Amino acid sequence: MTETYFIPKPYTTSVESGCFTWSSPSNIALVKYWGKKKNQIPENPSISFTLNECKTITTLRFSKKQHSEGFSFEVFLDGKQQDDFKPKVETFFKRVEVYLPFLKDYHFTIETSNTFPHSSGIASSASGMSALALCLMSVESALSDTLEEAFFIQKASFLARLGSGSACRSLEGDLVVWGKHEAIQGSSNLYGVKYPLEVNTIFKDFQDTILLVDKGEKQVSSTVGHGLMHGHPFAQERFKQAHKNLTALSEVLQKGDLDSFVSMVESEALTLHAMMMTSMPYFILMKPNTLEIINKIWNFRKETGSKVCFTLDAGANVHVLYPFNEKEVVLKFIQNELVAYCQNGQYICDQIGFGANKIE
Repeated sequence: MTETYFIPKPYTTSVESGCFTWSSPSNIALVKYWGKKKNQIPENPSISFTLNECKTITTLRFSKKQHSEGFSFEVFLDGKQQDDFKPKVETFFKRVEVYLPFLKDYHFTIETSNTFPHSSGIASSASGMSALALCLMSVESALSDTLEEAFFIQKASFLARLGSGSACRSLEGDLVVWGKHEAIQGSSNLYGVKYPLEVNTIFKDFQDTILLVDKGEKQVSSTVGHGLMHGHPFAQERFKQAHKNLTALSEVLQKGDLDSFVSMVESEALTLHAMMMTSMPYFILMKPNTLEIINKIWNFRKETGSKVCFTLDAGANVHVLYPFNEKEVVLKFIQNELVAYCQNGQYICDQIGFGANKIE
C-alpha cells in the first residue's frame, strides 16, 4: 500500500454546512520512536498504551465558501481564539490537502479542549491531531458514499500522522503499533494499527499516573529533536534496538512477565533521552526532579518488590506505570513521596483505555 490509496475518488454528495465532534485520547509509548524520514515516516516502529482519561475533545464546524481560494479557518481553545495554533493547522492542511480535496471549499471553526491542563507536558498534539483528523473524516464521509468503518479509522490515523507522528497511535485502544515490523501483521509506516497479538490480562487494566514535573515549554521541540537523529552517531544502532525490543516486548506482553516489562520500558525511556543527550547539538529535557522521582521509584521497588516502573516522553514529566492490583499501595507512595517533586503538586491518574475515540 502507498499514500495514493488514500486519495479519494470524486465526491458524490454536496454538503453546505455541518458540525462534528470527536474525542480522542493521548498515548504513552513503551517502545519509543525517535527520528523520522520525509512525510512523517518513522525510522523505527513503536508501540504505545492508549490512555483513557487524558483526551482532547474537538468540534469542527464548517460552511461552504463562495470562492475556493486558500484555507480558511479559526481555532479556539477552551472558548478563546488561539491564533498561535494556526501555523500548525495550516501546515497540517497543506500536507493532507491531496487526501482531503474539499479543504479549500469550506470555512472551518475548530473548537478544542483538553481534559488535562494545556502545556502540561502530556502529548496534546497526539490527541489533538487525531481528534481533528476524525472530524475531517466525518466531513469526507458526508461527501461520499458510506465509508467502511475500518477504512475510516485507517485513513484518520494516516491523516493524523501527517499532523503529529504519534497522533496515529491515538485512534484505537488499548495497544497500538506504528511502523513496519516483520513480526506484527498489518503493521505499517503509514498509520497505526491495533496490536494484533495476544496480551496477558495483567496489562488490560494497567494504571498510569502522570507526574507533572515541569509544565513549561520545552527548550527543544520534538520536531527539532527528531531532526537531530539525522547523522547521529548512534542512530542506526538505536533503530535496530527498537525493532529487537518490540519483538521481545511481544513475548513479555503475552506471558505477563512484569519484571521484563519493567526493565524494557525503563530502558526504552532512558535510551530516548540518551539520544537527546548525545545528539549535536545535545540537550537535556529531564529536570532534577525527574531524576529524584526515578531514584525514588527504584528504591521503592527494591524495598517492596513492587512492579511499579516509569517511562518518559520527550520531556521532564514522569509516567508512573503499575498493575491495577497495586493501585492503592502505589498511589499512597506517590502521594507520600513523589508529589513533592511535581510542579504545584500536580499529577493526573489515568489508565489504559479500550474505547479510545468517541463521536459526540
